[in-house]
Amino acid sequence: MGSQETEDCLPPPPPIVPSDVEPIKIVEPYEHVKRKLPTKVPMARRGLGSKGNKLPLLTNHFKVDVKNTDGYFFQYSVALFYEDGRPVEGKGSGRKILDRVQETYNSELNGKDIAYDGEKTLFTIGSLAQNKLEFTVVLDDVVSNRNNGNCSPDGHGSPNDADRKRLKKSYRSKSYKVEISFASKIPLQAIANALKGHETENYQEAIRVLDIILRQHAAKQGCLLVRQNFFHNDPKNFTDVGGGVLGCRGLHSSFRTTQSGLSLNIDVSTTMIVRPGPVVDFLIANQNVRDPFNLDWNKAKRTLKNLRVTASPSNQEYKITGLSELPCKDQLFTLKKRGGGEDDSEEITVYDYFVNRRKIPLNYSADLPCINVGKPKRPTYVPIELCSLVSLQRYTKALSTLQRSSLVEKSRQKPKERMTVLQDALRTSDYGSEAMLRNCGISITSGFTQVDGRVLQAPRLKFGNGEDFSPRNGRWNFNNKKIVQPVKIEKWAVVNFSARCDVRGLVRDLIKCGGMKGIHVEQPFDVFEENGQFRRAPPLVRVEKMFEYAQSKLPGAPKFLLCLLPERKNSDLYGPWKKKCLADFGIVTQCIAPTRVNDQYLTNVLLKINAKLGGMNSLLGVEHSPSIPIVSKSPTLILGMDVSHGSPGQTEIPSIAAVVSSRQWPMISKYRACVRTQGAKVEMIDNLFKPVDDEIDEGIIRELLIDFYTSSGNRKPDNIIIFRDGVSLTKC
Repeated sequence: MGSQETEDCLPPPPPIVPSDVEPIKIVEPYEHVKRKLPTKVPMARRGLGSKGNKLPLLTNHFKVDVKNTDGYFFQYSVALFYEDGRPVEGKGSGRKILDRVQETYNSELNGKDIAYDGEKTLFTIGSLAQNKLEFTVVLDDVVSNRNNGNCSPDGHGSPNDADRKRLKKSYRSKSYKVEISFASKIPLQAIANALKGHETENYQEAIRVLDIILRQHAAKQGCLLVRQNFFHNDPKNFTDVGGGVLGCRGLHSSFRTTQSGLSLNIDVSTTMIVRPGPVVDFLIANQNVRDPFNLDWNKAKRTLKNLRVTASPSNQEYKITGLSELPCKDQLFTLKKRGGGEDDSEEITVYDYFVNRRKIPLNYSADLPCINVGKPKRPTYVPIELCSLVSLQRYTKALSTLQRSSLVEKSRQKPKERMTVLQDALRTSDYGSEAMLRNCGISITSGFTQVDGRVLQAPRLKFGNGEDFSPRNGRWNFNNKKIVQPVKIEKWAVVNFSARCDVRGLVRDLIKCGGMKGIHVEQPFDVFEENGQFRRAPPLVRVEKMFEYAQSKLPGAPKFLLCLLPERKNSDLYGPWKKKCLADFGIVTQCIAPTRVNDQYLTNVLLKINAKLGGMNSLLGVEHSPSIPIVSKSPTLILGMDVSHGSPGQTEIPSIAAVVSSRQWPMISKYRACVRTQGAKVEMIDNLFKPVDDEIDEGIIRELLIDFYTSSGNRKPDNIIIFRDGVSLTKC
């Protein structure tokens, strides 16, 4: 009875679904929303370009054939210790230690060649006998910190028996403990897969191993290594840039995957080195003085620290740790007497020891500090005129404006000259003799890779009065043409830092030329001439005095200042003047060095002034007809980003991040710039987004988005195109 009542309360069973009917699946609301969320993926390339006239081009890529893709690179971690267990921290000794390991324990390494990165990693093709190996090696420490320069004058670098007695532990040996532990293995197949377009996580590591092999090969040839840049000790590669500094030309060499396969990319590279030779000659050139008695020795001490020298007549190599506190004739040290006990010693000056005991004549060292090549608590002094700087030592201090200009000027090469240099570099490098590359089945062709290029038609330009013009041979000028959007140059003045020219005539010609281009130039407030008594003052002082003088005479803040500099290039006044005007007061300024003034020169100056004051010189013809893909169809913001860093020696100088953005869409010829400082040598831009709190963002992107919105008729961008400069393979 109860069972029957229960069955009556149940709903009827569901109908039988026919076999030819597919049920509709019910989707929960949140699943539906989740599936509809847009996914962002990188834009795919729409195809290869075809416009333009084709022509063959030679590239600085050399084709690489890879025959062995079945093996593995085995990666091992390397730890180096002294005999007492302290880790070896100094750079440079690692390669010597690993070379001795390979030489001494070749059988334990299964006769394998190794590729060592100079720090904590090595690679082999195939595995070693065990996952963890320990070795002990002995190296002769031929450069002793306890050697007081006591080598025989006739020794020519090889001490005689008497010298060895004086040197005692100079030729002592050091023991090192080497631990090699397995870390991972990298398939060579990863390179072959990458060439087919299937990049794996091991691909970058495999290419890195090949680059390490190149570095090791260059190290064996005695090159100076700066990342993947190699510099041979060949005087024909040196060029003097002044101040005791040489520009050393070398090559950058690295493997790259391309659409045509694996290639070796070789390019010309330049680094700064100290001029080898007598230390005194270098210091005189570096400080620009006439003789060593006018040197600033505090500055010299900072410049010389950690540089390597050879001491005459022994020709032994040392590292400079400092300078003596006293001149050579007054600097005392303790000399033990021959055959005497530990207490049998005497105090003697460095000068007296070398001149009277060693019979080595010193011409000018008596009144100069000595070079210290010892330790702070156990100094070892050598007269400065007996010391010569070793070649291929990097100069890491900041270059002067003149040095940078000289380097740029002397580094220029015509295409044929550059091709010859690269071919010679490939031949000198002799990569075919590298055993590990051969074991990888890698061979490098000696000819430049030829590719197809296209010469595109120059874009049509639009000037004032609707005039069109097509550039020819990559150039154009404004002769008999007017500017598209000229500005009015008013409330301006001229400052003259002792430039020798007719300033009044220059102003008159500038006003006349501006009228011909459609720019109305008012008469300046005044022309401020520099006071003659400040012409020999430091640049900062000259700028401050000039600014104070101009401020005292001007009726109000000027909108623009035209600055006349005495030097055409590399004026020391340029930087301080720009900082004073732009950073401190926000005044637009244009610097010129008027040596040869004509209409073309004045036109170029006016084009710069017009752009800086917010005008527009010309437009692209396509901007008037909506024919640019994507950009013309919907509001598009175009951004350009880059970061500038200080010179190699300027470790405390902040990096400068700059972003420019297009404005007044659909135009693409007008941009706004935004600049920020950030940490030194930081390539990533810190201030793109800078939230102050939950509602306020003071970042660059927000500032530029607002500018685009207000200048483009209150339109927000539908698309953003970013051009990012300065990102190399190591920063991707």
